[in-house]
Amino acid sequence: MNVQVKSFFLSAALAAMILPAAAQNNAPASTTPAPDPPVKRDKATIAKRKENQQDRIANGINSGELTAGEASRLEKEESKLNAETREMREDNGGKLTPAEKAKVTRQQNRLSHQIYRQKHDAQVQPGTKAPAGTKAPTEVGRREERQQDRIARGVDNGSLTAGEAAHLENREARINNEIKTDRADNGGKLTAQEKAQINRQQNRTSRNIYRAKHNNNRQR
Repeated sequence: MNVQVKSFFLSAALAAMILPAAAQNNAPASTTPAPDPPVKRDKATIAKRKENQQDRIANGINSGELTAGEASRLEKEESKLNAETREMREDNGGKLTPAEKAKVTRQQNRLSHQIYRQKHDAQVQPGTKAPAGTKAPTEVGRREERQQDRIARGVDNGSLTAGEAAHLENREARINNEIKTDRADNGGKLTAQEKAQINRQQNRTSRNIYRAKHNNNRQR
């Protein structure tokens, strides 16, 4: 009987030693909570994207990669998009809904593709800086170049709205087409009378550029 009692107490002691160890082995490992995933932010806001588009158009005008006609069409698209965005904001207390943001982004994507295609096609603005080793532009060409530089700077710094730039580029495009027609009719040259007529038109365009850049309208 004494042996049985000793055996019982010995078994109980062993169990007391084994059970805590087993409990420790089966306990879940302590883990540090994983950090929250970073919040995804838009890489470019609608306003920043619009500014970037205008910079690309201005660079294309300045370099001659965009003709006056191409720039006019792009600026008209930009002007329409700006007006549509402004109206949507006014209808929603100054904000855009997620659906409206998605719509504006799609339109900006299409405009971006158009800018790229127009800048990389074969058309270039007449009168832009002649590459090294080629014939220097005429006085008419240099005047065109200066006008385009002034428009490009106005687009770039915001003193010309997209609508104003489109209007000015449309005037430039008409003058370019008239020059092209006059040259074709005269073996590639302009008569003195034609030069005088073009100079008067460029004077009017120059004044229009000045007035548009110095009014109270700003690119938004």
